Amino acid sequence: MPDPIHLVDIAQQHAELDAELRAVLGEVIESGAFVLGKYVAAFEEAFAGTLGVPHAVGVNSGTDALLLALDAVRLQYGPGEVITTPFTFFATVESVLQAGHTVRFVDIDASTFNLDPDATAAAHGSNTAAVLPVHLYGQCADVDRLSFGDTPIIEDAAQAVGATYKGRPAGGLGLAAGFSFYPTKNLGAMGDAGAVTTNDGEFAALIRSLRAHGEVRSETARTYHYERLGRNSRLDAFQAAVLTVKLTRWAHWQDARNENAAFYDEALAGIDGLTPPPPARHGRHVYHQYAVRAQRRDDLKRHLADGGVFTNVFYPQTLHTQPAMARHGLTEGAFPVAEQATREALSLPVHAHLTAADRERVVAEIRAFYGA
Repeated sequence: MPDPIHLVDIAQQHAELDAELRAVLGEVIESGAFVLGKYVAAFEEAFAGTLGVPHAVGVNSGTDALLLALDAVRLQYGPGEVITTPFTFFATVESVLQAGHTVRFVDIDASTFNLDPDATAAAHGSNTAAVLPVHLYGQCADVDRLSFGDTPIIEDAAQAVGATYKGRPAGGLGLAAGFSFYPTKNLGAMGDAGAVTTNDGEFAALIRSLRAHGEVRSETARTYHYERLGRNSRLDAFQAAVLTVKLTRWAHWQDARNENAAFYDEALAGIDGLTPPPPARHGRHVYHQYAVRAQRRDDLKRHLADGGVFTNVFYPQTLHTQPAMARHGLTEGAFPVAEQATREALSLPVHAHLTAADRERVVAEIRAFYGA
């Protein structure tokens, strides 16, 4: 059997950066400053500048990024319903509930897998605390149609580093956004890491306090003065240093990822039983996942694995049908478009280190399965 084609290939990515990563991690060790500090500050500045947003605050994970942003919404505006999608990773709804809000699911758009604006408008009301769109797979939700007066938008941008919407960056489309730097992301750390971005300086200052137990900090020193309850969610210097190095390669890796996606768009067009993702409607798709809709999805997945091509299903079950959500009383059939997506979506290898031969082999295996 030929060499396997992995959905993600972190080993190749790190081999490309081996000397730089070892050098910067050695610097961190010698510094003795492992939590927050100059390496975190440098990454925050570089990340904000790369996205084109004024403020980035490094935190422990993408989950914590959403949690802290929703904590801040509760503190500033009060608790309420947060409208979001049932077709995403569990951390989205987990953050809503742990931040003291209630969740209001709405169905998704069948084409983009993102929040349906019409369903969102129908759900919005006086008790809505925030709208939480997920830029699923790397394509921004239609944020302008999800905006309702003063209702805050908190973007789940965990999969959308570098995505744009009508010329504006993911991470700068609402009050705040949560990013994940989980190792498999387009910009990934060597462990858990995340960031909150915002255009609002006061909101950024609140997040900086909340990530450090609610301490009110001076510019130069700790104060041990607490005006609110926070959390322990500080980005460590090791992850910040790794991310700063990777940020210098991110644009190159993203171009390769988009090139692979464009190849699939053309090569997979017209196959009966398979639907490639449509082009981004309003900006740049960064293809954290290249998710097709596939008839006989599970059989196709097995066929590809037998040929050494590894894929994955994101996500096999909607959030409203998870056992942890049973108390909310929603059952199968509540959100049919999202439920259909769980039966059809399949993510193909699209990472930056995929070779031309790799992607041609992926296409050949798919065509063989469908007899195309």
